[in-house]
Amino acid sequence: MKNLTLSVSEELVEQGRRYAQEHHTTLNALVRDLLTQVVREERTDWVVECLAKMDEAKGHSGGKKWKREDLYDV
Repeated sequence: MKNLTLSVSEELVEQGRRYAQEHHTTLNALVRDLLTQVVREERTDWVVECLAKMDEAKGHSGGKKWKREDLYDV
């Protein structure tokens, strides 16, 4: 696991530590979990958007069998 250095105000650090303590975690774990959540949400949003676009298209293959290379824009 890599270390990361952040610059934040002392007040924010103290508020973060209090929040983490109230939620039975550490400030380090809190920051790590929040970053993970944000990154995963973006990835999930992309998947949800793709599925919605497929539903909107209402296309039909007409029985065509697709190959993997047919799915890429060249």
